Amino acid sequence: MRAKLWTVVLVLLLVGMIFSSCAPSPAPTSAPAPAVQSTQPPVVVTQIVEKPITVTQVVTQPVVAQPTPVKPVGTLTLALSASPNSIDLPLASEREAQNASWPMFDSLVWLNDQGKVVPALATSWDISPDGKTYTFHLRQGVSFSNGEPFTADSVIASWKHGQSKGMQWVEKWSVVTDVQKVDDYTIKLVLSAPNVLLLRIIAQYWAMIPPKYLAQVGDDGFTAKPIGTGPFVLQEWIKDDRIVYKANPNYWVPGEPKVDTLIFRPVPDESTRIAAVQTGEVDIAPRLTSDEAQSLLGAPNLRILKYTVDREFYIAFNNMTSGKGQPTEDVRVRQAMNYAVDRAAIIKSLFGGYGNLSTGLIAPNDMGYDTSIKPYPYDPVKAKQLLSDAGYPNGFSMDFACPSGAYSHFEEVCQAVQEYLQKVGITTNLDIEESGHFWDLEGQKQLPPLFGDSWAETSGEAYPRLQGALGGKDAAFSSWTDPKILDFLQQIAATGDDTQRAAIYGQLEKYMYDNPPFIYLYEPVTFEAVNNRVQAYAPRAAEEYYLQNTWVLTQ
Repeated sequence: MRAKLWTVVLVLLLVGMIFSSCAPSPAPTSAPAPAVQSTQPPVVVTQIVEKPITVTQVVTQPVVAQPTPVKPVGTLTLALSASPNSIDLPLASEREAQNASWPMFDSLVWLNDQGKVVPALATSWDISPDGKTYTFHLRQGVSFSNGEPFTADSVIASWKHGQSKGMQWVEKWSVVTDVQKVDDYTIKLVLSAPNVLLLRIIAQYWAMIPPKYLAQVGDDGFTAKPIGTGPFVLQEWIKDDRIVYKANPNYWVPGEPKVDTLIFRPVPDESTRIAAVQTGEVDIAPRLTSDEAQSLLGAPNLRILKYTVDREFYIAFNNMTSGKGQPTEDVRVRQAMNYAVDRAAIIKSLFGGYGNLSTGLIAPNDMGYDTSIKPYPYDPVKAKQLLSDAGYPNGFSMDFACPSGAYSHFEEVCQAVQEYLQKVGITTNLDIEESGHFWDLEGQKQLPPLFGDSWAETSGEAYPRLQGALGGKDAAFSSWTDPKILDFLQQIAATGDDTQRAAIYGQLEKYMYDNPPFIYLYEPVTFEAVNNRVQAYAPRAAEEYYLQNTWVLTQ
């Protein structure tokens, strides 16, 4: 190690510093460099300050530079905006729960930082000419953290566990109708129909688990203490307080992980997350608003990351359970409710202008996004006319639910939606629910006729999000079903040609604009505060964290 001087800003006069109301550019620049440069290039991060900062005093102090560690060292602590309902991945109902689960697991394949499917526990695979059979050649010499070997039996046990009673992502596993063992290190996955996104589904949802341990403890026992082949091993989970992992000493990837202890701390309150990252209690505080991020500019030892999230926020209509027979079954009512909400004003007032208006569940960077479709404008007069045409000149009332603490200002977003609907005569009884309980109810299809939520995607295509939210009774978080939408989804899954598939996405987006199953809200820009001692860290657009190569300065 060698010493060097690093310029440290002690006092900053924030002169003329404001946030631009426009969305960030597609290719943002990197955030200010930490004390030691990462060995990995930063992705989708940008400096938040868009006007010069006047520096009134600069001093220097010695900082010890450290090379990338050759063995796990130090502790990395991340705040979570919601308390995970489970860390057994098929039960993890939301992105933060999934982030807290993945450190102990691997899948057959993985999506790298460029969004490409690459080998993981499978070294290669073959696809039959009809697209219905995938043959995976498994990596040999891999063991679960309890010493049990990873084999074809592990894939079978994982597939069955993922479809057990009460699992939240059954459709991600049941897309495969049969799993056939060829030998200990060859496995065949059989589909009833081709699905060109199968590899991406496996990468995102198929955590491999040990069959002997599962048989010994059962599904409930495994959920209480999961085991995988991943870079970290669960040490303790105290619900609503912390999840602690230790580095897996026998991880199959050489040189990973880089940190010895990884801690996830649920901190739903935004102000508490800000305080925790300022004091060093946590190293990374995600899901901050622009105002919260601005309040941290110039704070010692912190850098701010800003990036556009591949996430759609919406208010869902329910025609599968509680919404049957409700006014929202009339397309004119659903259109009216889209016209009734001034989403641009919500983005401006709550997010400092950082966000884009949604036109559907296909995001701008997703395959097939149709730029000719414009967001619903704010038009309360048209909303009232549509309600009158539908037979509700005096409006109506219905129940409405939203999760608390999961997303920046989402409670206020739901309250604003409630107020805008009231202005056109629609009275809603809004219930703000603890997020874990909310998603449990959503998975059981027990939420009211109207509810707010969001959905992120990592695959570069909107199909998993569309299938999950609109896939009918077989999709755990689906609340709306429409035979035409289901037909579009089947066409997408069966179309291997990218150009043809993109065209189908465009047709579906137009249909969903004219027949909205949601009040479309926005695609957010998010901010994170990161301690400068954190190295080689870059979140993905879907707010995913893969931390096996992230490390921390220990001096």
